[in-house]
Parts: sequence; structure tokens; C-alpha cells
Amino acid sequence: MVGDLVIYGAYGYTGSLIAETAVERGLEPVLAGRDRDRLSDLAIRLDCPFEVVSLDEPMVLDMLLEDATAVCHCAGPFLNTAQPMVEACFRTGTHYLDITGEIPVLSSLANQDDRAKESGIAVLPGVAHDVVPTDCLAAHLHERLPDATSIDLAFEAAGGLSPGTAHSLVEHIDGGGMVRRDGALTRVPVAHETTNVDFGWEAGERTVASIPWGDVVTAYHTTGVPNLSVSISMPPSTIRWYRLAGKLGPVLGTAPFQRLLHWLVDNRVTGPDRETRERTRSYVHGSASAPTGERASARLRCPNVYETSRQTAATIAERVIRSPPEPGFRTPAGVYGPSLILEATNAERIDGPSQTGSS
Repeated sequence: MVGDLVIYGAYGYTGSLIAETAVERGLEPVLAGRDRDRLSDLAIRLDCPFEVVSLDEPMVLDMLLEDATAVCHCAGPFLNTAQPMVEACFRTGTHYLDITGEIPVLSSLANQDDRAKESGIAVLPGVAHDVVPTDCLAAHLHERLPDATSIDLAFEAAGGLSPGTAHSLVEHIDGGGMVRRDGALTRVPVAHETTNVDFGWEAGERTVASIPWGDVVTAYHTTGVPNLSVSISMPPSTIRWYRLAGKLGPVLGTAPFQRLLHWLVDNRVTGPDRETRERTRSYVHGSASAPTGERASARLRCPNVYETSRQTAATIAERVIRSPPEPGFRTPAGVYGPSLILEATNAERIDGPSQTGSS
């Protein structure tokens, strides 16, 4: 299995965790990226082959992928990096995985379903915490309530951000919020709705505010449910900051502010250390409703965001290598079902009581 899996951006925070886990599971990935020093250090530590390749070198990129079954693309912000990689996958017949949760990227990849089928590859983004737990919970709720026309998801993610996630947030800071209404992606103000959600376990009840999250694309493809929203647990001060940032979006999206914000990320954000990852957990709550008034809810308790990411990405990569999915745009729960998160991690799931209404 040497070379069956390429991990691009392997020396990044999440990429290195995925590479470590892949090696622990007996895979022998080729590590790739632009930074020779960081790449060689990781390759020596993990005893893996490596290749220095830039995404603006299509011929070299094709040589990297031509003998691989799949690539796990971990180099964000994906708004800038996903298309060059997926184009190389189309040319070489390599299955495409990534760890993005960026809505424009997921939408663009979903729109390339026909190209993926013509190339004979699966395009399977969002194989990390963005969006495996939420996608699986949406699929589970849809199984419980097949007539659902609305699913609302919320999550609590303690432990801090990785540099890559922070850079992606900066790239999209001027984008506002996003939900799916009647099947269409719809812009809304960021943090435009708040409510209280009981995540159960030790997390308990938290205030959550709406955010633009990848499930408005992926959960729609997984379930076909036309109305979707995602929220995240936030203290009131953070909700106020998000709303202010939404108003200042056109300014924060200008080149000078983007440079400043990316500089701050480079110099201030390191990602949670091992002790933090082991100590903290993430939680997901979902509720579904049907026109008849029927409702269903469920909860997940998962490892820390980045522990979840390393396990789900490695699990999906291993499954794709051993038994590739049908070609086309695919979602994690769409391919592997709602129990994927339980099989890939030590996550727990509990169902809330079903409620029956009348039309």
C-alpha cells in the first residue's frame, strides 16, 4: 500500500495529525507539500516518503498523483487550493478527499459531480470534523424522520483553533451567514439567530448562534432536506463580536485588513496541544421537523475537534483505498452512513424522544 495515499499539506496542524494516524493504522502515505524543511522533518519522524510539490506546478502534481488511489488534501484555505488539486485528480483518476468546511468550496465541488463521474473518481470533501459529525447526525435524523423538511444542527467545540482553520475564517470573514431555505443557499447576517440548546452530558445547555457551516451543502446532498441551518455555542460577548464583524465585513475583507488578520494568525494561533486535545470534547445536537408537526432530536459526544478529525479522515482514507466509492460528488454520511462517526471514533449518540404533531 506504499503510495496508495498522498497527504498534501501533511506538515500543517491537522495534516500532521492525520499523517500520524494513517501511519499508526498501517498505511504508508506519501507526504507532500511546498515546504521542504517542514516536510522532511515530518517524513523522518514518521518514516514516510515525501515529495515537494506546489499546486501551481500541474505537471509535477500529476506525477505525484498518477500512481495514487486517493489524495487527502489538507492545505487550506481551500478557497485557493481545492480547485488545482481536484483538477489534478480529474487528470490522473485519483480519488479526492479534503478537510474543508468552506461553503463556496463545497458548492463548487458539488457542481463538478458530472466531471467526477466522467473521470471515474469520487470527490469526497469534508472528511474531518468539518463535516463528519454533523453530516452523520443529519443522516441519522433523516432516517428517524424520513418526511423531515427542516434540520437544525448545533455544536460545541472547546479547545481552540488550528492555524489553518483560523486562516480559512479570515478568508471568509466578509461572507456573512448562510442557511439553506427551500433548497436554495440563502445569505443571512452572521449570528442572526440565537437560541439555547441542551447538548447533554457534561456540556449541558448552551447559547448557540447561527454560523455559515458546510452542512448547508453537504447535509443537503446527504439527506435532500430543503431547510438546513447550523449554529455554534458562543458566549454573549463572542456573539456581539460576530455581529460587529458581520457589519464590518466589507472592510475586513479588504487587502490591508486581510494581510493584518493573516499575520495575527501566523503569530498568535498555534492550535491546541496534546493535553488540551485529550481533555476536551466536542458535542453536536440536531433536531428535525416534518410538516405534520412530527419532530426528532439526537445528540453526539465526540472527541476533541482535532482528535475527531484525525480519526475520521484516516478512517475514510483507508476505506476509500480498500474499496473506492462510486464516482461523483459524495459526502461522508452519504457514502458510509450515519454510524460512520461512531465507527471511526469513540463518539456516543443518544436520541431524544420523538414528538408527534398534527397537520
